[in-house]
Amino acid sequence: MTDQKQIGERIKSLRTRKQMSLDDVSKESGISPSTISGIEDLSVAPPLGHIISLAKVFNVSVGEVFGDSADSPFCIVRSDDRKTVSRFSQAGGKSGGYGYESLGHHKQNRQMEPFLVTLTPLEDIAEPNQHVGEEFLFVLTGHVEIRLAGHTEILNPGDSIYYDSNLPHAVSCHGNDPATILAVIYAKKELMIF
Repeated sequence: MTDQKQIGERIKSLRTRKQMSLDDVSKESGISPSTISGIEDLSVAPPLGHIISLAKVFNVSVGEVFGDSADSPFCIVRSDDRKTVSRFSQAGGKSGGYGYESLGHHKQNRQMEPFLVTLTPLEDIAEPNQHVGEEFLFVLTGHVEIRLAGHTEILNPGDSIYYDSNLPHAVSCHGNDPATILAVIYAKKELMIF
């Protein structure tokens, strides 16, 4: 299991290795220095969009931020062998809106990042983010609210959406029950694992 601590440590290690300040990373990623600092000190849980943006700044794959080995030309992920990434809020370990499981962590040279995402009900509205690439979401269970470029839509089981990730977007659980989605993020060549 990958957790927020491991991601925060990797982000800090990558920033240090690249000899970049928080301001340098902020200017290139569009993420505030305080948010980057929060990710590093574990007080902020990064959404996937931030992880993708930071991977681009550090010139590494998204998988490297997650600690993926990416050592095979194919990847089979058994249901009991998924790499889970927990996402916590700033309030000491309660759910921060979603958790995700990597479904392609051993595939080398990949341009897509597939995830099984569990969305949990939140009191706070998720902030929109944007990053390089494209996203495809397919709702498996529950109801999902997507805010995309000023438009809000509720997706039900069996519904899907495909969009450019550079549009401001926020994906959250709609209602009082968790929702599960299959999310595939096309990270483009600059984020491939070689």
